[in-house]
Amino acid sequence: MGEAPHRAWPPEEPPRRPGAPRRTHPYGAPVPKAGPAAPPDQGPPQRAPAAPPDQGPPQRAPAIPPDLGRPEPGRVWPPRHGGWSPARPGHARSPGPDRDEDDLPPSARRYGAPAAPSGLRIPRRLRRLALGLLALAACAAATAGAVVAVLRISSPSPVPGRVADPAAGVGYPLPAGWRTGPVPPVTGFTSVAGDGRTVTVLVRPGGRVADARRATVTLADLYGRLLLHGDEVKVIDDRAVTVGGRAGHSRSLRAEYRDVVNRPAYLRVVFLTGSAGRPPVVVLAVAGPDDLRARAGIDAVLAGLR
Repeated sequence: MGEAPHRAWPPEEPPRRPGAPRRTHPYGAPVPKAGPAAPPDQGPPQRAPAAPPDQGPPQRAPAIPPDLGRPEPGRVWPPRHGGWSPARPGHARSPGPDRDEDDLPPSARRYGAPAAPSGLRIPRRLRRLALGLLALAACAAATAGAVVAVLRISSPSPVPGRVADPAAGVGYPLPAGWRTGPVPPVTGFTSVAGDGRTVTVLVRPGGRVADARRATVTLADLYGRLLLHGDEVKVIDDRAVTVGGRAGHSRSLRAEYRDVVNRPAYLRVVFLTGSAGRPPVVVLAVAGPDDLRARAGIDAVLAGLR
């Protein structure tokens, strides 16, 4: 006699005692009773709800990167003891030495702790105002420079000044670039002028003398020893002159030096006799080094002496 076929599904229900509650299906579905059953009263027919519009495939929630992890239960970010300062994107930094990496939020462990913005940014309105002020200042400076240049070009050349010496009773002009000095460097002189570099002219009143040439030679020797101190002193000019309607005498000396530092020096003494109640006048001119420009300035002063 052959074996009955093996039953795999559904499993057989074990026998049940009379009056015992009926067991449910092993997988949760109730086993229907045998025999026909009257259908329950379902009331009026219900209308089937409209199917919702097709919204496409269901969206999956973004996955959390495994290395970020999730905050521990009961843990609040940021930590209360330190807090995190706002930072700009892309300016992350590592935790400081006083902070543990475990105190950082998950994003900070990946990208670094946020850093506070450095430097003070000037508002755009203030920047525009500053640029405008700089532009106005540049325009004002350029305008002022142009005005000064035009005035210098259009203004006439200044008239050379003139020195008045009431003690000596004379006056004389100042060549271009010359100016008067406050105190004469040699005692007895009452006025001084020069260019401040190479040439100086001094004027003082003189005494009454019988021979103007002898007085001139004496004064030239005295001032030559006092001012020149040359290794060799030569007389390069000795002649009678007339200056401003007054007769007189002029003597010029040239001093040379053997060293290589000092250059030749020039000294000139002019003695003018008195006339019409005016006292005699002594003019002393010194130039060092001796050159044609210095001599030309001395001659211009003597020519305008009145």
